[in-house]
Amino acid sequence: MKKAECTVCGALARVVRGNYKFAECGLRRVVLQGVETVHCAKCGNEEVAIPRLNELMRALALAVVKQPFRLQGEDVKFLRKYLNMTQAEFAGLLDIHKTNLSKWENNEDRIGDQSDRLIRTVVLALGDGLKGKMEEVVRSFPNIHKSKRRGSIDMDPQSLSYTYA
Repeated sequence: MKKAECTVCGALARVVRGNYKFAECGLRRVVLQGVETVHCAKCGNEEVAIPRLNELMRALALAVVKQPFRLQGEDVKFLRKYLNMTQAEFAGLLDIHKTNLSKWENNEDRIGDQSDRLIRTVVLALGDGLKGKMEEVVRSFPNIHKSKRRGSIDMDPQSLSYTYA
């Protein structure tokens, strides 16, 4: 069994490889496959080792814009933050008031079909390393399901591949 030092209390902790719900990214349904997690029995601290975080976040942004489901509030908020924009900046690009964007991000108002596609396109155009995927994603727009029902995004942080479970 692999061991590591706990970063909180300094005790010897065990390292476990497995799946991890990556809630820190702001999306409730992202699961990282096969990552190492350090568990400290002494203080209860639990830390995950996420390799290539910037590349992982880019792949996750691509997974969100390519998903075959209507964008939800947490998706829009994640994508806006991925672009490192304030609500006012992002709302300005979309030509809406920032209160509308806030309502979308908090699931208080439904995102219309055209706005959904515009958000995806803006992210592809401005997101680091995403422009090359624009044609593929735009051509998949007719396949976006109107339903809210969807599963998780399972990400492999090593290969940066993902599936919709």
